[in-house]
Amino acid sequence: MTIKDIMKYIESEYYVINDTPCEICGGGYIAESLKIDIVDDVPYDVCDCICSSCGYEKTFEFCAPFIDEDGFNKAKNMLN
Repeated sequence: MTIKDIMKYIESEYYVINDTPCEICGGGYIAESLKIDIVDDVPYDVCDCICSSCGYEKTFEFCAPFIDEDGFNKAKNMLN
């Protein structure tokens, strides 16, 4: 994947977050943090969000196929 492809992929994750109403009040979520986790040897973008209306917290997990081991280590260093 090129950097442009990766950015489109991440952008699509934010579309999902922005299009998902809060399950408590129907408000919109705001991303608070983004991290990369490995679950069963599969990399995931994990985004912790909070509802802008009621404060309900929700975590979104997206498969991150563009992260290989080297990419994971570089991304982890940049996010920390």
